Amino acid sequence: MAEQPAFHSGFVSIIGRPNVGKSTLLNRIVGQKVAIMSDKAQTTRNTIQGIYTTKDTQMVFIDTPGIHKPHSRLGDFMVKSALSTLGEVDAIMFMINADQRRGAGDNFIIERLKAVKKPIYLIINKIDQIHPDHLLEIMDQYKDALPWADIFPISALEGNNVDELLTTLKSKLPEGPQYYPSDQITDHPERFIISELIREKVLELTRQEVPHSTAVVIDSIKRQDEEKIHIQATIIIERSSQKGIIIGKGGSMLKKIGSMARRDIETLLGDKVYLELWVKVQENWKDRENLLASYGYRQDDY
Repeated sequence: MAEQPAFHSGFVSIIGRPNVGKSTLLNRIVGQKVAIMSDKAQTTRNTIQGIYTTKDTQMVFIDTPGIHKPHSRLGDFMVKSALSTLGEVDAIMFMINADQRRGAGDNFIIERLKAVKKPIYLIINKIDQIHPDHLLEIMDQYKDALPWADIFPISALEGNNVDELLTTLKSKLPEGPQYYPSDQITDHPERFIISELIREKVLELTRQEVPHSTAVVIDSIKRQDEEKIHIQATIIIERSSQKGIIIGKGGSMLKKIGSMARRDIETLLGDKVYLELWVKVQENWKDRENLLASYGYRQDDY
């Protein structure tokens, strides 16, 4: 009887400044949306795990909040949660944008990475947005910053070099168990993913009018009948002036947010969904620890 090939597994942290494409890469790797995407910085607030499994490998990718100078308790939570993953993983992918020069934010992360004794890969994202000649200039800015395990220019959006990146990571992982079932793509409960999908639509549709002062709380998920799931959720905002923007004239904006979110939630659950949304003002919730915890941002988790 032929000997079974060894199974390899491990955890990989994706780290970088806000808005470099970490969530886009995670979603491409697992083949489904588990992390929300927005061209607004600091979209990801919690560390989100995406699971990639083949017949002989399981990689658990941790998409971290973009590291930035915090201006609130929420911001402080985001940075701490991102840095907390560094000592607990088998490899780290430090992601940068090909269309941005190395800056203070990158240097801050590089200084933190100098103390990490794990393989660190430099991932240069968005190569589809630059001329190939510009790539060498970007690589020169970073090549001596750390003893990189490897450097990968990729496009998370288009998929360029992502398979090659996965092949290299797989070859370097230690032998280990399969932590999750083969068909599981995230360790987060459905409630969390649903709240994130709704928050994504708020960010996408309200643009600059409603900054990052939005949270979404899932109040209930109940099966209405054999054909439909009834979900009730509340969008939390900081100021009364934002309430009118979220609701829109005659409720038009809230209806659009609900309609777009419902489509993504139906894809996630594989079922018909009736989504009911409310809007609630909680002043300065980003700086109130009790509210942060109740909205899912718990310091003890990190």
